[in-house]
Amino acid sequence: MATTLKFWKMNGAGNDFVMLDNRTQSVQIDNATIARLCDRHRGVGADGLLLVEPPTDGGDFKMRYHNADGGEAEMCGNGARCFARYVNRLHDDKLGGLKFETLAGMISADYLGDQVRINMSPPHSLKLNQTLPVEGAELTVHSVNTGVPHAVVFVQDLENTNVRGLGAGLRYHTAFAPKGTNANFVKVTGPNSISIRTYERGVEDETLACGTGMVACALIAHELHGFTSPVSVLVRGGDTLQIGFEKTADGYQNVTLHGPADFVFEGTVEV
Repeated sequence: MATTLKFWKMNGAGNDFVMLDNRTQSVQIDNATIARLCDRHRGVGADGLLLVEPPTDGGDFKMRYHNADGGEAEMCGNGARCFARYVNRLHDDKLGGLKFETLAGMISADYLGDQVRINMSPPHSLKLNQTLPVEGAELTVHSVNTGVPHAVVFVQDLENTNVRGLGAGLRYHTAFAPKGTNANFVKVTGPNSISIRTYERGVEDETLACGTGMVACALIAHELHGFTSPVSVLVRGGDTLQIGFEKTADGYQNVTLHGPADFVFEGTVEV
């Protein structure tokens, strides 16, 4: 028996999502169904799917995020901004702010017009200057976990970088086994300014934007090039987002991601 689901389609800087309201816990879908909903030919089409669920650990709500392949992931920065604005829409746009639970920790959000600023969980597992063989080349790779794992490579010619090939090579590299990593390619474009392209784990391709990847690249630009907060990050979809942070003796604190979270359309779909 088919079930009809009501959904919203949203995007954050081109990173697009199917949004489902599951506050009543009535939505029961498996990973294969999620993958079909995210399929751009046979479903709604998206980089991932987010569910709004009741809190279990002190938040206002819980965010559950699944990649386009159906697998659940710890966190998604662009998705988190869309999640916050979607929850506000469910409350007639009357919320002043929000804190919500993710597998990566508690996230808070502020509403700045049509844009959202989220305060990320503290990053960890920073490693610099790893030399790794990838696709026949020796790459200098930096990595950090900003809710999910990210590898970062600085390049001179971002436009002609083989993001799909090198990205897949890094994503499945033994250095990041067993769960793999997202892969980001970065070009310094000015003081406190970078452009990036990202290959996303779970999508298994380049996406127009990746929020946790932007944060990873900004923090590593601080480590390597002395960038100061905020860092402007231009993504493949054409948007420029702002990454804020504080560096302390204990690591990075008050890491923020500020950018768009746009509604595209709403509809119903049979699953």
